[in-house]
Amino acid sequence: MPKSRIRKKADYTPPPAKAATAIKLNSRAWVAPVMLAMFVIGLAWIVVFYVTDGSLPIDSLDNWNIVVGFGFIAAGFGVSTQWK
Repeated sequence: MPKSRIRKKADYTPPPAKAATAIKLNSRAWVAPVMLAMFVIGLAWIVVFYVTDGSLPIDSLDNWNIVVGFGFIAAGFGVSTQWK
């Protein structure tokens, strides 16, 4: 019976190294402080409303003070989309 031919396999050659590219993350400096300030103001607005039984921060808004507090929090989330 004849012997089968043995194929010589090429040695493994790793792919060429890619040049590293620096990722530039330019986060605006104002984003984080404004975002946190909006969160804290919204939370404080709602807490003050509940602690004072609705007489503060603005008495004439009545239960709309809760909406104002959540509005500040939502604005904080809106600002957070600018953070890189």
